[in-house]
Order: sequence, then structure tokens, then C-alpha cells
Amino acid sequence: MVNLIPGFTAKTFQYTHPTDGEITIAYQMAGNGPPLLLLHGFPQTKIIWHAIAPELAKNFTVIASDLRGYGESSKPSSTDDHDSYSKRSMAGDQVALMASLGFAQFALVGHDRGGRVAHRLAMDHPQAVSKLMVLDICPTLSMYEQTSMVFAKGYYHWFFLIQPHPIPEKMIGADVRFFMNQYMGNRYAGQDVFLDACWDEYIHAMENPACLHAMCEDYRAAAGIDLIRDRADRESGKKLTMPLRVLWGAKGLVNACFDPLLDWGKVALDVSGKALDCGHYIPEESPAELLHEIRTFFTTEGKSNDSVI
Repeated sequence: MVNLIPGFTAKTFQYTHPTDGEITIAYQMAGNGPPLLLLHGFPQTKIIWHAIAPELAKNFTVIASDLRGYGESSKPSSTDDHDSYSKRSMAGDQVALMASLGFAQFALVGHDRGGRVAHRLAMDHPQAVSKLMVLDICPTLSMYEQTSMVFAKGYYHWFFLIQPHPIPEKMIGADVRFFMNQYMGNRYAGQDVFLDACWDEYIHAMENPACLHAMCEDYRAAAGIDLIRDRADRESGKKLTMPLRVLWGAKGLVNACFDPLLDWGKVALDVSGKALDCGHYIPEESPAELLHEIRTFFTTEGKSNDSVI
């Protein structure tokens, strides 16, 4: 199933990863101007940007890609340490994609898991990212270290998906629609916020056993090898140096359980941001406000006046 963002062209990029072999990254592209890479989250695909990408293409060359393991991108075999789905490996795919398009440096927006990939991409390839925006996340290490009962109950999938293969794969795979209705449909905005075509694409992707396994591997990596690398950054004092804009949903658990600006201030030097009047799925719940934020942040010098540290 392929859902095209209006006015965009569907393409694929192939390259040879040093340890994982041939990797294909599916993406859609349109527009003119400075390059802007958009990365989606779990359990979604590049189509999450459908409401804002056409407008962004009036000012930017917009690339919306499927992360490794998701949508139409490759789903390589996993390893015991889950490094094939580490944020370093997933980020490397995106750097290679952008380089193939002639973009040595680009603006970057990531929602949910895409935000975690974007965080690692900016840490590993700081010269490649002019500005960074992350949506409704705090750093992975901060969230695990500050886990409370409220967070664990609301983000139960963080602890379910990391269970050994094939426990979550078998249980979710037995009734994907039930899981999706409970997991996504019961959040703040409900299921109606998602277009039928988008919802069908998210279901279709998760019904693919290889995709479902890859999603679990993404979370297993996040609870293992990704934390090792995050701790190494912390211990060495390494921080993000490019301007970072953090947006989160006022109705979501990130807002209820964490302090995004404080947490991001521990890993970045130049942070601003605020809560939006929505839940977790910002690109689909609050597209007009997100569009304004992206245009303002990526086309102006300096930072916004609100919530700056």
C-alpha cells in the first residue's frame, strides 16, 4: 500500500550498509529551497506528514522517509545486540539518503521514534544538521531513568515491546487491529484524528510480520545499545550544538511526567520550545500550529521568545 502525500513523488534509495548489507529507504519528495528531512514515529510511516508537507514544500525541499524497519523501507535481520535497529544505524540510513540527494547539511524534524533517530543523527553527524526539531519526546535515557508508575502505565509498550522475541510479535500479530485500536485509538485525540487512508496504512504495515518484528527491535535497541551510547555521550560531556526546538503535547504523558526543556537542556546547548494544545500525535492533531512552528524556526535566525533555556 502506498499513500502519496499530495504533490509528492515516491522514490527509493539503495545503498550497502557496512554490516547490514543492502538497505532500501523509501521516501517521498517535493518542493524547492533548503532541504528539510521529516522522520515519523511508531507505529506509523512517512504519511504522518500529509497535512503539512505540501505547504512546507512551498519553502523547502521536503524529504519524508520511512525509517529502517518501517513502512516500505528495508527490514534487515536483527542481531543479538539489536544494533541493526539502533538509532545510530537508523540515523546512518538517513544521512546516506540525504547525501545521495546532494545535501551535506539539512534541517531535521523528528516525531516520536523519528525524534530519537534525529537525536542520534545530530549527535553522530553534527555537521549535517543545521537545526533540529523534536516532537513529543524527551531523551530516551532521561525517560527511562525517570520512569514512574504513571509513565509505565501510560507507555506500557516501552516495556512490552522489549520483551524477548517472539513474545510481543506473537501477541500483537494475533490481532493487530485490536492492538492498534487500544494503543493509538485510546490516546487523547482518539482514532478519528487519523485519516482513514493513513489508518489503513499503519495497520497494513504492522500486519507485515517483518515490519512488526523490526518495530520491536527498534524498542529493544532503545533499551539496550542506545542507552549505552547515550550514557557515553553524557559521561564525555558531548552535547548537541545546533539550535534545538522542542514541542510537546500539553495533553500527553511527556508533559505530565517530564520537563522537556530541562531534560533536553542536559544534552543540548541551545534549546527552546513549548507545549502545544494537543496530545502525542502532533503532525496529525495540530498541523496548523506545527506548520507555523516549522516555518518560523527553520526560516529565522535565533530562537523564539517563549520557554528558552
